[in-house]
Amino acid sequence: MPTFTALTTLMGRTPAYALGEAMEGLTPEPTGVGVFEVEDGSGLWEVGGYFEEAPDTAALAVLATAMGAKEFVVSELPETDWVAHVRRELAPVEAGRFFVYGSHDADKVPEDCEPLLIEAAMAFGTGHHGTTLGCLRALDRLAQDGFVGRNVIDVGCGTAVLAMGAARIWPDAVLASDIDEVAVDVAQANVVANGLDGRVTCVEAAGFDHPTLADAAPFDLVFANILKGPLVALASDMAAAMVPEGYAILSGILNEQADEVIEVYARSGINLHHRESIGDWTTITLRKMT
Repeated sequence: MPTFTALTTLMGRTPAYALGEAMEGLTPEPTGVGVFEVEDGSGLWEVGGYFEEAPDTAALAVLATAMGAKEFVVSELPETDWVAHVRRELAPVEAGRFFVYGSHDADKVPEDCEPLLIEAAMAFGTGHHGTTLGCLRALDRLAQDGFVGRNVIDVGCGTAVLAMGAARIWPDAVLASDIDEVAVDVAQANVVANGLDGRVTCVEAAGFDHPTLADAAPFDLVFANILKGPLVALASDMAAAMVPEGYAILSGILNEQADEVIEVYARSGINLHHRESIGDWTTITLRKMT
């Protein structure tokens, strides 16, 4: 069965979400609608819908005009088994001591590594993206330097690959939180698949206000592989939720955004310890001052 996409861009978060909501009332109805900020500093937002039959281009044109969006670009996607395709294309990833792989590559796991099983069909965070890879390298670097995490949290955990990495090398339990219910379900499934049930606790939560997170604070290591906007918004709350001399590993940051994020966190008393750029993305390791 063919799949159709309809994509457009417009300025501003509120109009973008309004357009996304309006698209859900179209006939034929989209199977899904996504609204995303274009992380290039332009202020543009992308709105897209997925359809199992050709969308009504006239109705899309009316919506675009009414919301001040660009004309929708409608495309028909070829019939592809995307999970099989991704499995073929994504080779295992080595990040320091960590080896991230899918079950189809189970025979390639080296003996002298910390294995992390992540299926290609699941949510963001397979280890191939520069942000996840950078965070795993930063975790390995801290561990090599002698740091031992005793109270660790992965905020915006996605697949929970970072939380599981910490649980692999340190004895104490790790928290993993995400704002998205599906991501939390995926994270929990990964935790079980990796034999870490009871070692990683997955919670649906936004920020640090959730009772489970508040009760567990303060943390000595915080992962937050999200995006610049949420990272900036979390700076003061993260500082309050960290122990003195604690670390934060942050990513989801475009290279040109890194200095701004570093500056914002420095104002909250969390200063740069290390930074690494992989492709278009920068991962920063920060340390809270006493």
